[in-house]
Amino acid sequence: MSILSALRLSRAPVAAFMAVGLTWGCIAAMAPVLKARIGVDDASFGLLLLGTAIGLSTTLYVAPRWDRRMGRWALPAGTVILAAASMLPAVAYTVPLFFVILMILGATSGLTDVVMNARVSEIETRTSRSLMNVNHAMFSVAYAVSALLTGAMREAGWGPAAIFPAIAMLVLATAPFQMMQVAVRDVGNGPVPRLPLGLVALCGAIVLIGFMAEATVESWSALHIERTLLGGAAEGAFGPAMLGLTMAVGRFSGQAVAARLSEIGVIRIATALAVAGVLIAAAAPTPFVAYIGFGLMGLGISVIGPMGLALAGRLSLPSQRTAVIARVAVIGFIGFFIAPALMGIGAQTFGLRWAFACVAILLAAIWPLSRLVREGPIRR
Repeated sequence: MSILSALRLSRAPVAAFMAVGLTWGCIAAMAPVLKARIGVDDASFGLLLLGTAIGLSTTLYVAPRWDRRMGRWALPAGTVILAAASMLPAVAYTVPLFFVILMILGATSGLTDVVMNARVSEIETRTSRSLMNVNHAMFSVAYAVSALLTGAMREAGWGPAAIFPAIAMLVLATAPFQMMQVAVRDVGNGPVPRLPLGLVALCGAIVLIGFMAEATVESWSALHIERTLLGGAAEGAFGPAMLGLTMAVGRFSGQAVAARLSEIGVIRIATALAVAGVLIAAAAPTPFVAYIGFGLMGLGISVIGPMGLALAGRLSLPSQRTAVIARVAVIGFIGFFIAPALMGIGAQTFGLRWAFACVAILLAAIWPLSRLVREGPIRR
């Protein structure tokens, strides 16, 4: 199936993926500004980012109920709420307020995240076609566009009070395109008979690590380039933008590669590429070399999360597929928010170069996990 066909088939969740990408691309590119404005060190900034994880923790309880109650309106209504929340960092002048705002962003973003992944799973089940890579690719496209646009606005002298509302308007503009008929509204709430916990744990761990690696670059690449490598605001913003662009390329390519190789084979090759990329970025002497590293890393980690979700769906029973994917997705989303905090502690203790090098060690853990998925009795 062509990329255009996949985009047309899943156009509603595609718009939601773009909304979430626009939100976090802006926040990543604004990280140096936000950190400087509240006046905290690396470790404190990283710990503050845990506020998003606390907000996300509400998702597992709220999202299934929200989906059942709202039905076809769950995605567009969730995006309207997300657009409103994405303006809040403009007024984050103090540490407590910044933490509360991150909690709200985590909750609203997580709500949309769970529902949009459930929608993709539902369409895949109904059509017997693989769509996860192309949907995650559109997140990356939107993320990169948002990061570049934010960097350009910063260079033009725009402040947070103008930048965040501008991006929020783009997020809001995606909402009308997210309406779709919903046949299955259960995204995993409540006990599921004989849920394959081994499958959830192993695939969840793979997705978690992939998303953790992605989150470290999203949150800290601009700081690494601007502070460690003495780049400017636009150069700093190009770090997360490079990640987003190459992840988009990797995910669009993964749509074709997945038809030729097994999910585990793709995950292993992608992990090797990501490890090489993050080591190059860690040792980079100039922003240009760092871009090469972030680009290679983006190509690698781009498919780890989507393929981990697709693997979980393929190995689960049809009646359990949505519940399994919802749980694996939420485990992965947690990685987006705990990783920046861990990265902040590492940067404060060892410096950003060594903190990025530790990400390579984290990624290497995917190889033994993928072997367990291949060999272990994980369906029960």
